This record gives sequence, C-alpha cells and structure tokens, in this order.
Amino acid sequence: MGTNTESDIKTRCAWASSAPGFPHYHDTEWGFPVDDDQRLFEKLCLETFQSGLSWRTILSKRDNFRLAFENFDFHKIAQFGENEIAELLSNQGIVRNKRKILAVINNAKRAIEMVEKEGSLAVFIWRYEPDENTLPPPEIQTTCAESIALSKELKKRGWQFVGPTTMYAFMQSMGLINDHAESCFMREEIDRARKEFERPR
Repeated sequence: MGTNTESDIKTRCAWASSAPGFPHYHDTEWGFPVDDDQRLFEKLCLETFQSGLSWRTILSKRDNFRLAFENFDFHKIAQFGENEIAELLSNQGIVRNKRKILAVINNAKRAIEMVEKEGSLAVFIWRYEPDENTLPPPEIQTTCAESIALSKELKKRGWQFVGPTTMYAFMQSMGLINDHAESCFMREEIDRARKEFERPR
C-alpha cells in the first residue's frame, strides 16, 4: 500500500497534473523571473515549436532541442546554413517543421541585432512586464495589452512566430507575470521571487 509524499498532496495549478513531467517543471521553473538572454531565447524558440502542438510534446523533447540547437546559443544558430537545416530536418528527436526551424534561425539573427541595439534581450523584454494590478485573476486569459505590444514590436523588428498568445505564454513562464492559480502552493513563492528580482536595465 503506497503512501502519499509531500509532493503528491500539494495543490498545484490544474495543468500541472496533466503530464508526467509537468509537476517538476511547474515547481522549479514556471513563473520564476529570468534575465538570462540564452534562457529567454530558448523559451522563445520552444514556444515557436509549440505553435499548434502541446507543451507536453515540446517539454519531452527539450533536451533533444538543446542538443540540436547548440544549447540555444543564438550567435551559433545565426550561422546555421543548408547543412545544419538538413540535419535538423532529419533529427527524429525534435519537431521537424522547416518553417519553424527557419524561424528560429531568423530569430537568432534578430536576437543578435537586438543585443547590439538594446544591450540585451532581457532589457528589451522586461520593458513589457505588465502592471499586476491591471491583470485579471490567474488562468483567465491568453493575451494582455503587453503581450500584444511585445508581439507587435518583435514582428516589426523581423521576428517570426511571435504572436500575442505565444508571447503571453512566454511571459507567464519567464516570470513577467505570476499566473499561478490562487490556490497553488507556488503562487506565494513566485511572488517573493518577483519582488526580490532585480529588473534588467
């Protein structure tokens, strides 16, 4: 007869129990604020690949994506040519969608431009952090004014697969928004992390 562990009885966001890898991702990553450019770029790329698919699919392949895309070093990805594209299209460990692969390569080039212009991806992205007082209760919406504005500006700068809903999911996961459910045991921890987080300038 099994016994419940502390992890089993914690109240999490509803989505966190929908796949085997989700509880760990939910408890250790989702919603913690991030200011590392490589991690931010990785999440933008994974959100690109998720378009039309489930996060469960992408998360289960994340290690394969990291290996295939040079750990999401955008300076290296920007140099990818026909040989690398062919290798990616034959890689069964990732999502083999040519449009998305080309979008990631394009966005790597745009990321380099952004760092040159803004100083870092983090400085630019965190300008779009929403005022928490303007957001509805958690788990209600899939876009906000800031995700729409971020999407619009990225598209203006030549980025691809960066729609408002994709940007909202990105903002949730990278800590620009605390969208953990009110009843979720992680909500207070994310609040503390966000208060202690030094916004990039």
